[in-house]
Amino acid sequence: MIQTVKKRDGRIVGFNEGKIAAAIRKAMLATEEGEDANLISQITDRIAMRGKSQMGVEEIQDEVELELMKSRRKDVAKVYIAYRQARSTARKAKTRDIFLEIINIKSNDVTRENANMNADTPAGMMMKFASESTKPFVDDFLLSEESRTAVRNNFLHIHDKDYYPTKSLTCVQHPLDHILHGGFSAGHGESRAAKRIETASVLACISLETAQNEMHGGQAIPAFDFYMAPFVRSTYIEEVKKMEDFAGECYEDLYYSPIEDYIETELAGFQGRARVKQHCINKTVARVHQAMEAFIHNMNTIHSRGGNQVVFSSINYGTDTSAEGRCVIRELLRSTYEGVGNGQTAIFPIQIWKKKRGVSYLPEDRNYDLYKLACKVTARRFFPNFINLDATYNQNDNWRADDPKRYLWECATMGCRTRVFENRFGEKTSVGRGNISFSTINIVGMAIECMKIENEQERIDAFFAKLDEMLEVTARQLHERFEFQKTAYAKQFPLLMRSLWNHCEQLGPTDTIAPVINQGTLGIGFIGLAECLVALTGKHHGESEKSQELGLRIVTYMRDRANEFSERYQHNYSVLATPAEGLSGRFTRGDRKKFGVLPGITDRDYYTNSNHVPVYYHCTALHKAQVEAPYHDLTRGGHIFYVEIDGDATHNPEAVMRIVDMMDQYNIGYGSVNHTRNRCMDCGYENANQEMHTCPKCGSTNIDRLQRITGYLVGTTDRWNKAKLAELNDRVVHN
Repeated sequence: MIQTVKKRDGRIVGFNEGKIAAAIRKAMLATEEGEDANLISQITDRIAMRGKSQMGVEEIQDEVELELMKSRRKDVAKVYIAYRQARSTARKAKTRDIFLEIINIKSNDVTRENANMNADTPAGMMMKFASESTKPFVDDFLLSEESRTAVRNNFLHIHDKDYYPTKSLTCVQHPLDHILHGGFSAGHGESRAAKRIETASVLACISLETAQNEMHGGQAIPAFDFYMAPFVRSTYIEEVKKMEDFAGECYEDLYYSPIEDYIETELAGFQGRARVKQHCINKTVARVHQAMEAFIHNMNTIHSRGGNQVVFSSINYGTDTSAEGRCVIRELLRSTYEGVGNGQTAIFPIQIWKKKRGVSYLPEDRNYDLYKLACKVTARRFFPNFINLDATYNQNDNWRADDPKRYLWECATMGCRTRVFENRFGEKTSVGRGNISFSTINIVGMAIECMKIENEQERIDAFFAKLDEMLEVTARQLHERFEFQKTAYAKQFPLLMRSLWNHCEQLGPTDTIAPVINQGTLGIGFIGLAECLVALTGKHHGESEKSQELGLRIVTYMRDRANEFSERYQHNYSVLATPAEGLSGRFTRGDRKKFGVLPGITDRDYYTNSNHVPVYYHCTALHKAQVEAPYHDLTRGGHIFYVEIDGDATHNPEAVMRIVDMMDQYNIGYGSVNHTRNRCMDCGYENANQEMHTCPKCGSTNIDRLQRITGYLVGTTDRWNKAKLAELNDRVVHN
């Protein structure tokens, strides 16, 4: 007697003989003779009684076919068999249609899911084939029933689900000193330690690229200036030794002589050893500049993940006050300002300036001149972004201005909005840590389900009940994925688990990564706070103080629950202001299909990113800062504050400085500035004229706008999906 049924996706459910009866009845109604209730009952009872205690769906359907063929109703058997074949074909057709769109390089939300990936290349197509094939496997065999249901009902999105079976982690902040001073092996040959700035630059690229192939998220360097600085001095010494060979004299006393700053200076007026020293400084600066130029160029041309995607890279810098560190910062900024190729704006690495009082923020600070240069570069090239180390939650009590390794206690972030700093299982640092995995909750959909409740307090209470349930589901899903990731072996990540991840030196090749990955974070994300508030109160948080109070209550509740989950599961849970790209439209499409077009909620092609004021809402930069600032302390898994400024920012770096001032004033953790930048896609010419329709350099009309899609730039909007293009067109300037 059948008791349970094994579904096609592997789930075990109770046997329901009514489903057999319904299928036979449907086939009978498609024939001329019609329904025979007695025969339906006989066949159903016979199969239920004679079957094994557990049977698969296909096995049961085979039995139905046999019973119908033995009966007098061969016509029903024929219809039933045809129906089964049609269902099988339909299941395969969905995959076929997706594959055909990839083959025919159709521009849609499948092929444009990630604007940093060129899905039109052979390697890109292979990645998409693999991705679309893997996701159903994850749904069928790796997710729990409650997680599958949450995803199916459009309440939960599991990021990088296609990488789920690989057990890979999301991202890491590279302790680059391990690589530069110790060399490394990534499974195919070894690299020696660096001796000069050029080698250090190349090894930094290789570290980022190699780790990218072992992970499914981005790569970052938390203290690029500190890591590179020693190789400025060694390069200078190398230049001094060249002069020794040339002049036949000993200049050993110049090797470690004090250098206030590495500034190129005309040699006229210098005599003797002072002239030799300045000559070597000039040569060193030129080499550092070329090394930084090469680093930026490589990060925009070296491909990873099968050759279809440049490395999603970020670098943090700005607080090294040594002459060598300042030289690295200055030449990096100069190279960024000049651009790559024909003067194009570099897309990667995402550059992040560490703003710190006493170091680089006020006129009396040692690196204030470099901070001003950073603002000038941002006004032309979008980068660097700015992380505010003075924000209360970005500080560490261990930080000391005279500590040569103070970068260990500085918060660093990534352009993909991943922030790791707090740590229940080790030191409070960003170095050698990263996000393990994250999932995002659709708070809008839950709010829409509560809209029919007329009493506002009851409506809000009902929403919080739904939110609480979904937070529980999400925390369990992340825990389950974490437990699966723990079973990976260290040898599966030859660079990450040999040289980069905190405490990885404790692991042998065949040890699992379980003892060390708890140093990372599990992120619970959300998008669409604005639309959620419109559903609950009629207005978003940018236009209503009452809605703002509710918004803060919602995200505070998420933060508090994340802290509870951290204790319950003994992981580092955090709340993430999700940088939705493909997801911003996916949730919206699902809710519009389910609930229809709702003004201010589902009437656009996208939901607003995380806790941002809607891009179409006209307000001042100050108002936007005041509204969004409180959410940064609550979203310690990552966040960002954007301001859109008007006109040609190239001549207005002061506007950038004013925005960084606002970040400081309102305790904002991480921010950036958007502005106009047009690019000729044929020759690379750029300017800030919004009316540029023809390139003044080559005459081409193939003009595109260089814009930030979430936390990073994209060289062409051709790779943006429909939802993000709609959002781009809706963006307004914040005066």
